[in-house]
Amino acid sequence: MEPVLVLGGTGFVGRHLCEKLVRAGYPVTVATRAGTQTSPLRCLPRLNLVQADIHDAPVLGDLVAGHRLVVNLVAVLHGDQARFDAVHVTLPGQLARACHASAVRRLVHVSALGAETAGPSMYQRSKGRGEQVLREALAGSATDGCIVRPSVIFGAQDRLLNLFARLQAWLPVLPLAGAGCRFQPVWVEDVAEAIVRCLSAPTPPAPVIEAAGPDVMTLRELVTLAATASGKPAAHILPLPDTLARWQARLMELAPGEPLMSRDNLASMAVDNIASGQFPGLAALGITPASVAAVAPGYLGQRGPRSGLDGLRRGAGR
Repeated sequence: MEPVLVLGGTGFVGRHLCEKLVRAGYPVTVATRAGTQTSPLRCLPRLNLVQADIHDAPVLGDLVAGHRLVVNLVAVLHGDQARFDAVHVTLPGQLARACHASAVRRLVHVSALGAETAGPSMYQRSKGRGEQVLREALAGSATDGCIVRPSVIFGAQDRLLNLFARLQAWLPVLPLAGAGCRFQPVWVEDVAEAIVRCLSAPTPPAPVIEAAGPDVMTLRELVTLAATASGKPAAHILPLPDTLARWQARLMELAPGEPLMSRDNLASMAVDNIASGQFPGLAALGITPASVAAVAPGYLGQRGPRSGLDGLRRGAGR
């Protein structure tokens, strides 16, 4: 099997991807900024964790050398223009040039639905420019480029449904910005499988794959589903008008740590995050995407709205 380099392999999607690659027999190298001894990936066979600064172009070039397949999962959700540009624009360009120099066979770059150079948020615009510079750098190269654009990704340990389930466990009323924005949530396992199939196909399945689930849901519907899937009563959702939503996001930005919501996140929700239909979807890779309603109860800890009685049932059966 051809060796694979994964950038961003210690993240949410990366952990699922690395497990699939190892099971398929690929030797995998994962570049990480953190100490390799603390990563849960260190126990996987045929996987080599390398501590490196991937934003240093010579270091990145050395990492790419010797690999035939490369995956870029590195992304940020929060920050200023400089941070978005460094991660979403500069890095993909440097990576594509390194792949060209090392005759990498295929580069799979994970972007996002809504990646547009004229999008309403810094996140979307930087993602769009990143795709653009990657294509330019690979023009005339022997390296095939394949871009995967997922919608919001759900799954065990996600930061979406788990967050809303926890909030509703103690908030009877939930003020919600962007309540009407529509998403097409996609399971992390389906995204990881899509990347594996993009790597393993003899020729690129398509220049762009839109990775979206089978259901189009508003944020409000997703929040309600998070509660019911965890066996808790859904909070009363209070949709916020634009002005209040911006104030809420601003206050969240001032809180210590990574914000739950930023003004740039809010700007992203000015447009729906659903497949455009202009590019092939997961079906083109032979994947039938899983529904969020079918998967979420399994990892949110319950089986449905009546599962809070399961403990009493088990007790009664003793």
